[in-house]
Amino acid sequence: MPAILKGDFITEEQFMRATVALLLTGLIIAFAGEGLAADPAKIALVIGNAKYPDNELVLNDAANDANDLAEELMHDGFVVDKAINLTGDAMRKALDRFYGRIAQGSVALIFFDGFGVQSNRQTYLLPVDAQIWTEPDVSREGFALEAILGEMHNRGAAIKIALIEASRRNPFERRFRRYSAGLAPVVTPANSLVLYSTGLGSVVTNSKNDHGLFVTELLREMSVPGVSAEQALTNTKDGVVNATNKEQVPWLSSSLTSEFSFTGPAARPPDKPADQTPAKPEPQKTEPPKPACEAAQPDSGASAEDLARDPVIADLSRKIAANGNDAVARYQRGQVYAIRHLYVLAVADFDAVLGLDPKDAEALNNRCWTRAAIGDLQSALADCDQALQIDPGLTDALDSRGLVNLKLGKTTEAIKDYSDAIQRNPRASSSLFGRGIATKRSGGDGAKDIALAKSLDPNIAKEFAGYGVTECAP
Repeated sequence: MPAILKGDFITEEQFMRATVALLLTGLIIAFAGEGLAADPAKIALVIGNAKYPDNELVLNDAANDANDLAEELMHDGFVVDKAINLTGDAMRKALDRFYGRIAQGSVALIFFDGFGVQSNRQTYLLPVDAQIWTEPDVSREGFALEAILGEMHNRGAAIKIALIEASRRNPFERRFRRYSAGLAPVVTPANSLVLYSTGLGSVVTNSKNDHGLFVTELLREMSVPGVSAEQALTNTKDGVVNATNKEQVPWLSSSLTSEFSFTGPAARPPDKPADQTPAKPEPQKTEPPKPACEAAQPDSGASAEDLARDPVIADLSRKIAANGNDAVARYQRGQVYAIRHLYVLAVADFDAVLGLDPKDAEALNNRCWTRAAIGDLQSALADCDQALQIDPGLTDALDSRGLVNLKLGKTTEAIKDYSDAIQRNPRASSSLFGRGIATKRSGGDGAKDIALAKSLDPNIAKEFAGYGVTECAP
């Protein structure tokens, strides 16, 4: 063997040992590097559902935000499964894969961006092909967040994290109208951290940008080194509040007893003043809200081309063509037409339903609502009165009759109808907004009702403008 250092010689056996040692060292370094890139003890499922056939617009921010968050989580060492536009079957399979990767003692995180609905005090995350026409459909078609967190816990996750951007007003809720806006509180297992993009029972205006404010703030806070996960989410909440002038207040629930940081070991509380915490960029301010009398103009409705491309209407029309007496398909198509502001077509479908069953209180209520929207007020009033005679407990009919009376200038009757509806559903944004307008028009102060309605549904003024009702003096 040749000399290697100052004339010293090694045997062939020593050379082989040295070579093996070097190879092992290289492997150790390589595996250490992989461990920094992806830690199997940190598992994440990221879902961005943007294309719902029932929704008029694609939620571009949902897909983009999911991509950005998945990238950040991978940078932070998570093993990430990212999925866009999941059907119910695909979403079930993605959740099963996620559960299967959870190891005892691991950190498990789910992020969902899309549509969510609360029903029976539960929050349900909806796949893009959800078929929802009545409230019971929600639990059948959706995925309960509480059940997802429970399964994460049962599979052995030490820390459970849910980041939910689903507090949007969606077309499914409008179909059965008796709904509670926004998301419901979730009962979490121990050592859980849950953040909603806005408060319980509230919804946010659909973003017209390619990225949402909530995830923008979240990404900024998650990337700060050494900050605990709980503090990062608290900072996210504060950032959204500041950026929206307190109009959007995320909801945070924590039962964490373990320290955890997205970027590495969590820092313990400092002994010195908190001004040593990393500086946070000043959030962008949103434009101040427009004055009440600059209310949105009524929506002109879907165009003929949009109508021809609408897959839901096309499917229902096929069913009606095959069976003209299909009252369910007629009723459902009437609801979709009404949501699309195609009120005349909606009335025609409700006429057909009532021709088959004149005592269908739900169809009478819906025809009352659509007739009110197009100004056929006396016929609308007769429909609502008949619906309430058939079913005195039909809260939706009280809300619809409140709209009719409001448009007729009968503010006292409108206030009573809306108040009766609110007594049964205190978070009904439509009834609150209508009562606020009626109170103002009768000379009272309806500002509190109007403000609460807008906090529950930022689009409620636009919806009423579509009925020909604004906050401006009549």
